[in-house]
Amino acid sequence: MHAFRLFAALVTTLVIALPVSSHAQAQTEGQWSEYDDVFEDGARQANIWQWGWTGIYATSLAVNAYQSSEASDPDDRFDARVGAVKSVLALGGMLTDRQPHPAALAEYERLKASGELSGVQALGLQLAQAERERRGWGARVSSLVVNGVAGAVIATDGRESDGAINFATGMLVNELQIWTQPNQASSAINRFQPANLSLGPITIPGEYALHVAPQQLGATWRY
Repeated sequence: MHAFRLFAALVTTLVIALPVSSHAQAQTEGQWSEYDDVFEDGARQANIWQWGWTGIYATSLAVNAYQSSEASDPDDRFDARVGAVKSVLALGGMLTDRQPHPAALAEYERLKASGELSGVQALGLQLAQAERERRGWGARVSSLVVNGVAGAVIATDGRESDGAINFATGMLVNELQIWTQPNQASSAINRFQPANLSLGPITIPGEYALHVAPQQLGATWRY
């Protein structure tokens, strides 16, 4: 009878443990899937953004270079020379200031191969911070200076309204460039917030996510 009770207890322990293990494994796989989407989609959009805007500025440079010598109106030739300088500076910025997402994807793949989930969480936070900085006011300073000087140069040629239009157009293009950057990590930032649940002397590490809806505010905690 004692052997039977021992066997029954062992079977009961296995029945309880297996679902928990399967649930934890499913949670881990779900986490990796979420991180896959963030890092892979971010790198993909970063490459499209990089090549797209590089092509736009290269085309603008070619058009302005042609107009600077071939335009029939002297004012158009002058403005084209100013535009060519702006295009060169913008193109140089695209080639030197690369998006952080491709490098983050390479690091993520390394961390995933070794199963370092905590390192992936930290990497996601770093990438989200980089995305916010690239959308901050600091990203507008260089454009403000370049477009301000370009507009002032045209204005000193006796065409104040043309200078103002050139400045406003340049700033608008810069805003489009900023807001079309990838922001997958920033959008998913709540999925990367570590949290510890304390139950007396026991501390359980995990993560929390906030969910905001028009008429609902909630939170989810997972381990």
